Formats: sequence, structure tokens, C-alpha cells
Amino acid sequence: MQVYHSSYMEIFEIDLSRSQSNKDFGIGFYVTKFRNHAENWATNIARRYHKEPFVTEFTFYERAFEEDRYKVLRFYDYSEEWLDFVILNRDPAFTTNQHDYDLIEGPIADDKVQNRISDFLDAIITKKDFLNELKYHENTHQICFCTINALQLLKKTDTKYSSYVVRITETIIENLIINLDIDEEKAADIFYTSKTFSLLSDKSTELYKKTWQEIYNALKNELNLNC
Repeated sequence: MQVYHSSYMEIFEIDLSRSQSNKDFGIGFYVTKFRNHAENWATNIARRYHKEPFVTEFTFYERAFEEDRYKVLRFYDYSEEWLDFVILNRDPAFTTNQHDYDLIEGPIADDKVQNRISDFLDAIITKKDFLNELKYHENTHQICFCTINALQLLKKTDTKYSSYVVRITETIIENLIINLDIDEEKAADIFYTSKTFSLLSDKSTELYKKTWQEIYNALKNELNLNC
């Protein structure tokens, strides 16, 4: 998965000691899978510091969500559990993390949501009504890397290499759709969860230097696909 960090500078080395407290999921390094959102946030951040916006791209090996060695918390949508967790982490009484998770994924409490959280805490709106409002909020996404251990899962992306991977991926997914007569979501799921894609995402394997046909054949051999 390609993920993006918003700032007013390019990130070459991640230093958790510079992370702010009282954010949605606590102290950590935050990224999103939505580049357009990252670009908008970078613009806002840069304006605040009178700098130029910059979005740094990373590759994240999302299979880590399923590995036992990482303590993971995932919120798949706005929910009461998500709201309670965000309120806990945003409490100014705490300056350290109130959890021991390595990775946390979920929606974002943007400015609009934060304002309504304040209304909820001030008893202007009930929790039930607030949660009902959140059902209609636009789709947002963030991953917080809370520990040094978790940061090992991020690798700064070589943009030239990344463009190769994107083109190869798009071509292979298109061929899966046609040859297996499936929709795009199913085709993407097949490829993104394959070992072939993991190897393609690892620059050191140099798999990206092969033709898309060779990579596609490797995928077919891996999954015993007759197409």
C-alpha cells in the first residue's frame, strides 16, 4: 500500500520524539492512503508555517496488520468505540500515549468532526445524534505508527520506481478483470494480497525490471490461475 505524510518539508528520517501529543490516536507518525487528502492537509500545514507544502510517499507492508508481533487496533468506520478512543487521546490532561498499540488505523477527526466532538463534550449534542451524523461524513483514512517497531514497516518510496509499480499493477489488474471475468475490486484484492505483489513492492527484488507479462505469469503460477 502506498501511503502519504503531509508536511512543509520532505521527510527523510522519522523521529517520534517530534510527534505531537493529543492527536486522534495519540503520539505517532501519521499517514493516509488518500493522496488528495494528504495534499490538502500539506497545504494547510504549510500555510500555518509560511512554508511550501510537501507530501512524502511511503510504501507500507499492510500484511503487518495480521502479524502477531504487532499490536494493532483498526477502526473500519466511525463508531462509538472510535469516538471514545479519540476523546481519550485528545484529552489535554495526558501528555503520553494512553495505549500500547504499535499500529492504529481508522477515520480522521477533521476540523468539522472535532467541532462536533466539542459540542458533544459540552452536552450540546448527544452521543447518539453525533454518531448518526458521522454516518454521512466523507470517507477519511489514517494510520498511526506509534512505536519504533512499527516504523520499520514504512519505506520511503522512490518516485520513479513507484511509477513503474503503479503502471505494472494497473495493467495486471486490467488483465485479471478480462481473463477471469471479475470486477475491479475482486481483481485488485487478488493481486494486492499475492506474494507476487509483495515482491514487486520490494525494490530490492528488482522484479519491477521485468515485463508486466513476466510478472503476470509469475502471479498465475503462484495462484494456479488458468488464464
